[in-house]
Amino acid sequence: MAAMTQLPDSHSCAALLVAAPASGQGKTTVACALARLHVRQGRRVRAFKCGPDFLDPGWLALATGAPVHSLDLWMTGEADCAARLRDAAKDADLLIVEGVMGLFDGSPSAADLAARFGLPVLAVVDASAMAGTFAALAFGLRHYRSDVPWAGVLANRVAGERHAGMLQQSLRDPQDWLGAIRADAALALPERHLGLVAPDDLSDAVARLDAAADALAATPLGQLSPAEWQRWSVAFAAPVGAAAAAAPLLHGKTVAVARDAAFCFIYAANLDCLRQLGAKLEFFSPLTDTALPACDALWLPGGYPELHADTLSANQSMRQSVATHLAQGKPIWAECGGMMALFDTMVTLDGKSHAMWGLLPGRVTMQRRLAALGPQQLVLGDQVLRGHTFHHSTCETSLPAQARTCAPGQRAEPQKGEALYRQGTLQASYFHAWFPSSPQATARLFDPALLPSENSHG
Repeated sequence: MAAMTQLPDSHSCAALLVAAPASGQGKTTVACALARLHVRQGRRVRAFKCGPDFLDPGWLALATGAPVHSLDLWMTGEADCAARLRDAAKDADLLIVEGVMGLFDGSPSAADLAARFGLPVLAVVDASAMAGTFAALAFGLRHYRSDVPWAGVLANRVAGERHAGMLQQSLRDPQDWLGAIRADAALALPERHLGLVAPDDLSDAVARLDAAADALAATPLGQLSPAEWQRWSVAFAAPVGAAAAAAPLLHGKTVAVARDAAFCFIYAANLDCLRQLGAKLEFFSPLTDTALPACDALWLPGGYPELHADTLSANQSMRQSVATHLAQGKPIWAECGGMMALFDTMVTLDGKSHAMWGLLPGRVTMQRRLAALGPQQLVLGDQVLRGHTFHHSTCETSLPAQARTCAPGQRAEPQKGEALYRQGTLQASYFHAWFPSSPQATARLFDPALLPSENSHG
């Protein structure tokens, strides 16, 4: 792809969107390897994740040494995407955007993002069980939509040099070939039921990234010079209709944020939004701390409470501290895993029941299959928060739903979407909110007094 013409008030940078024909092809491994390789060479790399995701950004952040934000034309919004890409391009030598699912899957898809911002697509294809069909996949990915820029294709998990040669020779356009990576367990990023294992949970996370970067360094893609990378230069313009700065609705308030191995599903942009609202953030660990820090409001984000149910159940001093916080009329926002820890009982996959913190009546039960997945929005008064849902558990409770989320373009309906439960100043839901989508609605999660009384139930 030729370098794009510099637009007024824009910043240019080499950029790739790492995509695939489906999930499980190795997008994250390749995106991280590419970032790690260039960081080791002294280049400034910024990475982004297409769509809602808490786990892949952790690996990309480890590879780049910089914060990783989500880009989604609906959830985060086109203006937000434009602003983040342009800001990153100011100082970076290379931008890497990891796609989501298959290139054309979902609405909006990774292809939609690539088309909107002119991001050349690097297609990663698991070629472990194919030969000539590899070329058909590459041809289809390249030509299915004429508005999606193309960089080339990388074969992943190949058996050896002979296999790689067959794949390369099958391509109609030899320039599509960007190399092959051999199948090697040392390069794999381990997974569990909600996706990749977080890098903080592995002692060899950096070694895995280095091994993947070493493998990529031997490919044509990995051997491109900085000058050759300019073929994929993209001009990122300033956003049109950017949102105004958030009013300091939480000025003077301290928000305690749970952050540890059990509560780790936190968007960096959400923390930024709270700070822009004027809040001071205090982080704590429900696994190891005995009490909340001094605070005016509490956020229990999602994560893996089911993997730490015994420890959470045994931490009665923390349970009492949270109960006291609620009894004092202080707000709590608990989303997904954070909500799960507040029910009376949690039943894990082994069938064992764990007594939890008992601030919400009922129980949650882990399932082997996904219980819900997809973009969602939540109405709070006259404001709308965008976000998503993604969980493997179900809940049974006597609490009525005070509101429900709905899919984009739809209206909330009884028994559909995710329930919002209220118990005093505690609000809880499986819904994962993207705070910057509505700072005013976000402020209402941490100060319910901001809710218009006539619309308090959304």
